[in-house]
Amino acid sequence: MKSFTLTVNRQSYTLKLDPDMPLLWVLRDVLGLTGTKYGCGKGYCGACTVLIEGEAAKSCSRPVEMVAGKRITTIEGLAESGLTALQQAWIEEDVAQCGYCQPGQIMTAAGLLNEKPIPTDQDIDEAMSGVLCRCGTYQRIRAAIHRAARLHQKGGLK
Repeated sequence: MKSFTLTVNRQSYTLKLDPDMPLLWVLRDVLGLTGTKYGCGKGYCGACTVLIEGEAAKSCSRPVEMVAGKRITTIEGLAESGLTALQQAWIEEDVAQCGYCQPGQIMTAAGLLNEKPIPTDQDIDEAMSGVLCRCGTYQRIRAAIHRAARLHQKGGLK
């Protein structure tokens, strides 16, 4: 066991953990943040995506030792209060079906919008290709990301 300091959703935690423990298990089992989902456990499906320093990253394949001292945001911490433009757009485009992949989809989209505030269809397709949706809502996801970008551009929700 080794001591690590993590900043998750703007809150600092000092924890004694196995350095090889995946971030996903720290979030879910240690901190009780179950919004981040376990999918494949190999970083292929993207259900476990969170933001690390504002960039989308798969938490199932990141040992806690790699993320110590970095700023981590989960789906629970995406909005400080109320909904973000992305979450509002997700609702307005009726994206969610079974919902299992949605935290990973939204966090990946948030990482994309952090990097490219006005993404093209190609930008969206490339960024979102690492998150699988068994329900096939990819067209709605693309529409929601464009809507969120427009909302943000007009000074709408954060």
